[in-house]
Amino acid sequence: MMKEKRHIKKDDKVKIIAGKDKGKIGKVLKVISKKNRVLVENINLVKHHTKPNAQNRQGGIIESEAPIHWSNVMLMCNKCMSSSRIKMRHLEDGRNVRVCAKCDEIIDA
Repeated sequence: MMKEKRHIKKDDKVKIIAGKDKGKIGKVLKVISKKNRVLVENINLVKHHTKPNAQNRQGGIIESEAPIHWSNVMLMCNKCMSSSRIKMRHLEDGRNVRVCAKCDEIIDA
């Protein structure tokens, strides 16, 4: 599998642009690079039926987040409060930073 460039990092605020949760906004909890997926807080909730065990005495139905493909999320800009594409900009101190394509504001993680 070829590794693709990613514009999403952990703790980013993203908007879902496809799927059953389209339009919702959440925070990225985890980026799974090998499978090109991200885990977003309170998005793509699935139910697991569990038997009683040492950690979970009662058992029952547990809701948890499932990963979604990173192409179905779009980074949110904090200044213009909208989802937008990003550009990469090289600063004088040698760092590469992500910049909002709409308002030219630096997006910090």
